[in-house]
Amino acid sequence: MSTVAMEQRKKIHPHKFTLWVGIGSLVMMFAGLTSAYIVKRNQAGWQSFNLPLLFWYSTAAILASSVTIYLAGQAFKQREMPKYRKLLVATLLLGVLFMLLQGLGFQQLWNQGITLQGNVSYSFMYVIVGLHAAHVLGGVIALVVLFAKAFSSRTRIYNSVPVELVSTYWHFVDVLWIYLLIFLLMIR
Repeated sequence: MSTVAMEQRKKIHPHKFTLWVGIGSLVMMFAGLTSAYIVKRNQAGWQSFNLPLLFWYSTAAILASSVTIYLAGQAFKQREMPKYRKLLVATLLLGVLFMLLQGLGFQQLWNQGITLQGNVSYSFMYVIVGLHAAHVLGGVIALVVLFAKAFSSRTRIYNSVPVELVSTYWHFVDVLWIYLLIFLLMIR
């Protein structure tokens, strides 16, 4: 193995590598689910449905949170801790708002008779969007951990790796939601 290859291999932090492997796995899982959705859609008995308007509002919330987490990461790197904390709080609140709006959107669907036990098209939608919501919840939990560290009086170490990991993951769930929303709009 050449010296250059060894140096390049050392450059990526092991946690970042692990995160990217996990993201790759999630991409494959959601690609498989959306592919299965397309195949099932061509079978008899498939029913289309309209997505609730609240899903659009939740999209605005997660897009805004992607901006705030990016700005929080920049503030952290510049050691502007008060700004970092404010942007982290904004990201956390927007993440919770996304989940709340998604939940209310699902409640609207449920009230319209679009339930998990209904048509297979409804079940697919609940599974796909529900799995995304579970991953957003994981991101919110990671944001809570960053939040706790940011407001801890003991924290004086400026290790940017955790911030970068959460930011990368958060951008991933953002992009994934945009993909899923477009997919559901086009294929329903």
